Amino acid sequence: MYEILIKADFCGAHNLRGYRGKCEALHGHNWKIEARFESDSLDEVGMAVDFKVLKSKLKNVLKKLDHAHLNKSAAFKKQNPSAENIARHIYAELQKNVKLKNVFVKSVSVWESDTSCATYYE
Repeated sequence: MYEILIKADFCGAHNLRGYRGKCEALHGHNWKIEARFESDSLDEVGMAVDFKVLKSKLKNVLKKLDHAHLNKSAAFKKQNPSAENIARHIYAELQKNVKLKNVFVKSVSVWESDTSCATYYE
């Protein structure tokens, strides 16, 4: 089994509804994203998939979040845009958009700071 990791980032603001503390107020992060994929085979060149293919897919997902007030996006109208929920959202969007016969989304990690990360996987 092979694991492929790509990284990206985006800037976005959010507030956590119902949270009692500073994070209830509007604030922003420079979110760092790690998306992991797995494959059980390689092509004739010796690659599971070209990194640029996966980076393009991730970039398309993140462009809807970049420089946005996340609470106002359709994905977070009813649920808080916590790191956990953002990770699950990106995972689901990648699953919909990465249609390769031998490559599957394994997990998505969302870093809201250098010391705080949430990961979603199934």
